[in-house]
Amino acid sequence: MNRERSSGSPDRTRVRPLVKRRAQEGDAAFRAYGIGVSIRTECLEVLERLAAYLPPGWEPVRPSRIHRFYAISRGASSNGSAYVLHVNARPMLEGDDLGELLANLALDLRLYIAEHARGRIFVHAGVVGWRGRAIVLPGRSSSGKTTLVRALVRCGAIYYSDEYAVFDRRGYVHPFPTLLFLRREDALSAHLPIEALGGSVGTTPLPVGLIAITAYGPTRQQRWRRLSPGEALLELLAHTVPARRRPASVLAALSRVVSHASALKGKRGEAEPTAQMILDRYASWSES
Repeated sequence: MNRERSSGSPDRTRVRPLVKRRAQEGDAAFRAYGIGVSIRTECLEVLERLAAYLPPGWEPVRPSRIHRFYAISRGASSNGSAYVLHVNARPMLEGDDLGELLANLALDLRLYIAEHARGRIFVHAGVVGWRGRAIVLPGRSSSGKTTLVRALVRCGAIYYSDEYAVFDRRGYVHPFPTLLFLRREDALSAHLPIEALGGSVGTTPLPVGLIAITAYGPTRQQRWRRLSPGEALLELLAHTVPARRRPASVLAALSRVVSHASALKGKRGEAEPTAQMILDRYASWSES
């Protein structure tokens, strides 16, 4: 039984008080992972679409202690674009595509949260749940994490994240679902929830069962080697956002992660066979 299954749909009911408060006070304010955020806009269409782009676990609050300020205006650009995004009073992006602008706002906010979150450690990684354990796939942006996570979900795994592995002090990984960025052959792109692709989102924190460090490249044969706990720890540290800001707590939590997890590293080919290989390899190690 997969306890980590859930609908994973954005809680759009919670955006209503956010919109109402915005109309009354001039800001959409919320808190996530201990970080206070304010989004100021006069555009109703922004508020109507905002919920899907907010970080997991957000809660509406009064705009008191705010760490990150965003503003979205319309018709005030330097190049005639429809929308302008400011971050902490500095221009960040101009464009006509509101979805793309909101996606960039969300990307910037998630990175800020990853650097400053309280009580959580963010590692650049994809994560899926498999038979009560987490499979963690460390990697930078554009390294193929999303593609491999999607392939694992098609094999029956439960989606946790394709951007960050979020660890607590015990070394358990928590769900951090976001809209998946999908590139298309016609040069168009889309940001979709995993449910739109037939997957489901985990809800409960999991211990890590496998850490798989992969790099896409031309190879006739997939060659993988098993890593020691020390090697796995170094791989995780290389992708840990607050490693320099909080070295002691990072080392303590990640040491717990690698002490109970298997780890492998190697080059991979296409995502589908790699996903099945990872699951098969993990199953064989779990049974041995």
